[in-house]
Amino acid sequence: MTVLIAGGAGYIGSTVASACMDEGITPVILDSLVSGRREFTEGRAFYEGDIRDGALIDRIFSEHPDISAVVHCAALIVVPESVADPIGYYEANVSKSLDFVRHLRRNGCDRLVFSSSASIYRADDGSSVDEDSPLGPQSPYARTKAMCEEMFADIAAAGQMRVLSLRYFNPVGADPKMRTGLQLKRPSHALGKMIQAYQEGTAFPVTGTQYPTRDGTGIRDYVHVWDLAAAHLAAIDRFDALLTEARPALAINLGTGSGTTVRELCVAFDRVADTPLTTVDAEPRPGDVAGACTRSDRARQLLGWTPKFSLEEGIRASLDWIRVRDEMLKD
Repeated sequence: MTVLIAGGAGYIGSTVASACMDEGITPVILDSLVSGRREFTEGRAFYEGDIRDGALIDRIFSEHPDISAVVHCAALIVVPESVADPIGYYEANVSKSLDFVRHLRRNGCDRLVFSSSASIYRADDGSSVDEDSPLGPQSPYARTKAMCEEMFADIAAAGQMRVLSLRYFNPVGADPKMRTGLQLKRPSHALGKMIQAYQEGTAFPVTGTQYPTRDGTGIRDYVHVWDLAAAHLAAIDRFDALLTEARPALAINLGTGSGTTVRELCVAFDRVADTPLTTVDAEPRPGDVAGACTRSDRARQLLGWTPKFSLEEGIRASLDWIRVRDEMLKD
């Protein structure tokens, strides 16, 4: 089996590609390298370019006619950046995705696994959410993900595509074989900022302390990236059984079912790291919300998926990866 992975040089996409290779699935990588890393494409069929480039998509399918499914991970993902540049985010995440689907259809591909986000839920009180919970994305980034899901569902309802959307919050960790991991040297999410503060010996800013959560800080469902990769593979494997003419679009949550606040994340980090963090309270960033955690009963029932790695294992893998990355990712 051959699978096209859009955004396959990024954090999630490259890890999915690694998992594919371990299972005998051939990944074909399409990435513009705006944020992805060329190093993550080594030993893999790679095409550098944009998902809206129809001629490139046609070439990929011409050279790999056995592509049977597409995993769509290509997106801009930084919430404060989306608040500052909504036009750029709607163009990159929505407009280009529409072009991409048009090109896929022209090449006879109707199986799409979409890397979505649990941020599309009305996550304003720290509670848990399932696939039937109310939606209420509260940043341009989150709205682009919700808009893509709605757009894909309309296309699917017209009989032109089948789409399985995987919704999750913050990935942590790395490929256990240390082939790939977080590609950004200065990430924007909490654990990345925590590791940066740990490395530099500076205080970690706890952005937002007045949310309606158990300790006032934002809450997220941290899932090991290797668990997420396993879910993507299960989605590919069970795609035809789950997506039918009667049900051409489906959303599935991926999560631990147990939310972790920022302060709790700091405590977990200290259990793993050799030097405790110092923290400082700070104002919320533009677009930040209280957050939630995701109930994943549907993933267990339909994909046979449950997360295997603990939060501490994810943090430890992230720290191990940073040591590898500092040597590998040299500009």
